[in-house]
Amino acid sequence: MDFNLFMNDVVDAARQDIREAGYEELKTPEEVDQALSRQGTTLVMINSVCGCAGGVARPAAANAIHYDKRPDNLVTVFAGQDREATERAREYFEGYPPSSPSFAFLNDGKIVTMLERHDIEGFSAMDVIGKLQNIFDDHCKEV
Repeated sequence: MDFNLFMNDVVDAARQDIREAGYEELKTPEEVDQALSRQGTTLVMINSVCGCAGGVARPAAANAIHYDKRPDNLVTVFAGQDREATERAREYFEGYPPSSPSFAFLNDGKIVTMLERHDIEGFSAMDVIGKLQNIFDDHCKEV
């Protein structure tokens, strides 16, 4: 199999996973600006093709939101694929270095906290779900 075709399949599956979980995919800087300027709380999942994204981050993203409290907005950018959109999103994450996969939590367009790759890699999906839900407990309203 051609490597590029294989990688396209991997990327397509990773995109589909997070969209099916209910996250809005942002592919352009303009879409990022529009989404991250929304009022309320926003969880940004910075997606990637690495193993910890597929084995931990995406499952955590999909399952953490089935909770008493959750963000108002769920969005995702894809590092290494939609580069301009990812770079624009990272401009909102002041004080945090680029990291993927990762989760950024914003309130009214301002960064509150992040779960960076080192908070994901080496942990189970359940561990990351707990970390995300702790953020939701501190910053989100009950649904």
